Amino acid sequence: MRVDDFDFELPRQLIAERPADPRDSARLLHVRADGLADLGVRDLPGLLRGGDILVFNDTRVIPARLFGRRGLAGVEVTLHQRIGLDTWKAFARPAKKLRPGDRIDIAGDFSAEVAEKGEMGEVTLRFDRQGEELMLALERFGSMPLPPYIRQGEADERDKADYQTLFAREKGAVAAPTAGLHFTPALLEALAARGIGHTTVTLHVGAGTFLPVKVDDTDDHKMHQEIGVVSAPSAAAINAVKMAGGRVVAVGTTSLRLLESATDSLGTLQPFDAATDIFITPGYRFRLADALLTNFHLPRSTLFMLVSAFSGLDRMKAAYEHAKASGYRFYSYGDCCLLERHS
Repeated sequence: MRVDDFDFELPRQLIAERPADPRDSARLLHVRADGLADLGVRDLPGLLRGGDILVFNDTRVIPARLFGRRGLAGVEVTLHQRIGLDTWKAFARPAKKLRPGDRIDIAGDFSAEVAEKGEMGEVTLRFDRQGEELMLALERFGSMPLPPYIRQGEADERDKADYQTLFAREKGAVAAPTAGLHFTPALLEALAARGIGHTTVTLHVGAGTFLPVKVDDTDDHKMHQEIGVVSAPSAAAINAVKMAGGRVVAVGTTSLRLLESATDSLGTLQPFDAATDIFITPGYRFRLADALLTNFHLPRSTLFMLVSAFSGLDRMKAAYEHAKASGYRFYSYGDCCLLERHS
């Protein structure tokens, strides 16, 4: 399909700079086959049924944005995929003069060596420490990697809490699974009271999520890889819901992409521990998820392509025009929509 088919205009003032407070006070647009309904996140228990299951992404965002020096020159790097205990792929700025073997001094004795150089500003960095020691150094010297459309990517102290979900546990993401930001303990209690369960999977969201689609046709786009894990207990719980006639509700596009990556051709979710680069566009036949709770996405993005595949391109364009006219807040810290699967 033409990438232009997924374009739309968005006024800058509709991009949320901060999340709703409290989190579950955000607005919710219910996108159904028979129309649209303006609601709130707290209405979610009434929109689902007893026996349904919500699937959350429990990845935890790490302070993946680092500032250092190569000699006298400043360098900014944003980690986006872990490939070893001490090795990460990262986007560097400026990257043009970086060469394999160069050392980037970050702070004190904390440094990284450029192991490889890729395309479009990507480098592979090998740090001088690994595992938990590396995580501790990132916590001390790194900053939260806000997407560039939120305050030009400049995080502050509030973002350390604001940019983590209630379920954040497994360290490794460099972007939040933002649909999960709307949930509070009170909302989970209300869902449980109606017999709506939940479980978690893990997809470590990469900075490639924010890369623009630079080709003219979706067939020519190369999707970034992200590491995902579906445990055997989570797979069993989700399969049991499907067998009993309940619905699987993916909370966020990251959960949805992982569920579809791990589901076999018969519609059974399998345990999974691997990288996925699944790219979902209209025409894709979904195997597992029945509904999707997700935020409002960027034009021409792989995420808007995914929701258009899930609910239909014309329906999603109409929903987004309604959301814009109604003053919904867009993107990572914005409002959300509940989508019913098309077909």
